[in-house]
Amino acid sequence: MRRYSFLIIALIVFAAMTGIVAFRVLTSGDPNQGGMQRPMVPVAAYSVARFEFADIVEALGTARSRESVIVSARVSDTISLINFDSGQQVEAGDILIELNDAEQAAGLSEARTTLREMQRDLQRADDLVERGVAPRQRQDEARSALERAQARVASIEAQLADRIVRAPFSGVVGLRDVSLGELIRPGDPVTTLDDISAIQLDFTVPERFLATIRPGMVIAATTNAYPDQVFVGTIAQIDSRVDPIARAIIVRAEIDNPDGRILPGQLMVVEVRRDVRNSPAVPGSAITRYLDESFVYVLDQQGETAIVRQRTVELGLRAGDVVEITGGLEPGELIVAEGVHRVRADMPVMITARREYGGRGAAPATPASVTQP
Repeated sequence: MRRYSFLIIALIVFAAMTGIVAFRVLTSGDPNQGGMQRPMVPVAAYSVARFEFADIVEALGTARSRESVIVSARVSDTISLINFDSGQQVEAGDILIELNDAEQAAGLSEARTTLREMQRDLQRADDLVERGVAPRQRQDEARSALERAQARVASIEAQLADRIVRAPFSGVVGLRDVSLGELIRPGDPVTTLDDISAIQLDFTVPERFLATIRPGMVIAATTNAYPDQVFVGTIAQIDSRVDPIARAIIVRAEIDNPDGRILPGQLMVVEVRRDVRNSPAVPGSAITRYLDESFVYVLDQQGETAIVRQRTVELGLRAGDVVEITGGLEPGELIVAEGVHRVRADMPVMITARREYGGRGAAPATPASVTQP
């Protein structure tokens, strides 16, 4: 009996609670019965704008100087003059070092004296032949001696020139590897010289991209040294051969480097942008997904309120916090940007804020941030 009494009491309590809930639902939905309407859901709206998108081919590249050389001497001798400092900007033809040339200078003085004597001897021979006193053979011998003296002078001048090491092109010298009075031999490194006014960036891409990459295409590169800066350049050359092992090809791009921030040897992340386009885009927070479909909630404004309409959209690339829309939306349409989890199709909502992305109507996507969604 006690068990049956407990069950009867439980049924009575359940029935009473059900009645109370039903009464509240009925009275709250009928304003004439004294109930109160639920407040409309507040949402943040966003006006669909165009953003710049592009398909990205990403690779790792190594920076190279436009021109680069290891400076060395052609002859063996001691250094008598050093005319540069490490890291100095030099111009083409500037003297970097001079070697001891005392012996060659003395030889040049002697050769020039001999040259002047041969010139005078030829003048005498010409005069004698003109007066018929000496045979023409005397004139030929004097002219041959003069030519030998001229060649001797030119030879010694070339030897002296080899003792002056000049910059072959304008650029920045590296660390100095020699000291004053040091004996150097041909091929010994004196310093390095790099033209870094423009940087050549070599990187490899898989051979499947051969049909889409061509000279003149824009590339964007970043480096850990300057993580917040994007260096923009263009593809200059594409190698004529594909690596048969890696199945990749070397591409060379050029980046202007007027301030010398990029140095040869730096590792850079390269992004080749192709199929650049301006497409409608929405914040990622505005998109909901169900199975294989994606939706946004379009706002149909009616006075101070708006009605939510669910619409299927097609997605493209992602750029930062916005996603490309390839179908289903047009620029200028108003959508729910925040609060999508609180709304349902065809329900009224209150727009409490408007969100702007990119700071303007059609903001370009950052090249380094464009990825597949």
